[in-house]
Amino acid sequence: MPMVTVVTENVPPRLRGRLAIWLLEVRAGVYVGNISRRIREMIWQQITELTEEGNVVMAWATNTESGFDFQTHGENRRVPVEYDGLRLVSFLPVEEK
Repeated sequence: MPMVTVVTENVPPRLRGRLAIWLLEVRAGVYVGNISRRIREMIWQQITELTEEGNVVMAWATNTESGFDFQTHGENRRVPVEYDGLRLVSFLPVEEK
């Protein structure tokens, strides 16, 4: 079973509670664990349903060039992009207020 890391920002307590069922919260909003692909996909479905105004990134070990893959949900300045077969992160400009 591959290692999975989930980082949350501004998510409701009920999502944090759901994540804590399957993963260990090592810091506020940071969860890690070794889970199967099926459980990872079930957790991702919970994330997409319960995130509300927050944002989440999930990363897991896999057999790719970089050794991991990741997906995001919710608004954040960091946006995943594909570049020559690699998943990288691009930054959106800072919003002026």
